[in-house]
Amino acid sequence: MNNTLVKGLQLLEMLAHSRRPLGVTELARSLGFGKSLTHRLLQGLIDLGYASRVEPEATYAVTVRLWELGAAVLEHLDIRAVAMPLMSDLLEQTRETVHLSVLDGDEVVYVHKLDSPEPVRAYSEIGGRAPAWCVATGKAMLAWRDPGSLESLSVRLVRHSPHTITDPATFLREMARIREAGYAGNRGEWREGVSGVAAPVRDAAGNVIAAVGLSGPAERLRPSAFRTLASSVIKAAQEISRAIAGDAPRRPVH
Repeated sequence: MNNTLVKGLQLLEMLAHSRRPLGVTELARSLGFGKSLTHRLLQGLIDLGYASRVEPEATYAVTVRLWELGAAVLEHLDIRAVAMPLMSDLLEQTRETVHLSVLDGDEVVYVHKLDSPEPVRAYSEIGGRAPAWCVATGKAMLAWRDPGSLESLSVRLVRHSPHTITDPATFLREMARIREAGYAGNRGEWREGVSGVAAPVRDAAGNVIAAVGLSGPAERLRPSAFRTLASSVIKAAQEISRAIAGDAPRRPVH
């Protein structure tokens, strides 16, 4: 694989995930690149129209062209249609609310959901948002961000419940645990009394593009049950990923 291309994409991803323009020194330090290489990569992104220099601070940010590229991809990929049959299976197996989420900066956006048939269940809205570090689907996607991006986020965590992880070192350990286990858990970190389990959905290149997960009352989704639930969630996420990559037949949507 072309090493320069890989580093250029890592740089582009870091700029895309940042909420503010970044300077050459900060980018180089976070990514472990030399300053001269970082400057050359930035100039290449500027020449292609994917980044711009922000004056007078001499920092850099992505342009709308990156959004246009993503929009063009999404126009031909309906993740909801691919995921819906598998989400239905997951709902039938667990009887808990099933979510399909994507990342938008440091927030998750719920692009689809199937409600639990139980009278007491987790409530959310399609199109609703939540801080990614507080919910299972968000954590399942964040864990595969580059180290520099995670370091940057770790010092900006805001508490939303008594159980929200806000300590940087604890957060980074949690991200490492998720990568090792293949799934994320939420123990009342967004809304106290509501827990969740989620796993990442990947595209054909192996990039994390979404997450599928369960949420419900903490009385039912106890941490002791996470591993059992995670097995079903991981299987659903893997099947959705295979369907997106074209490795599995798509079943009709009912």
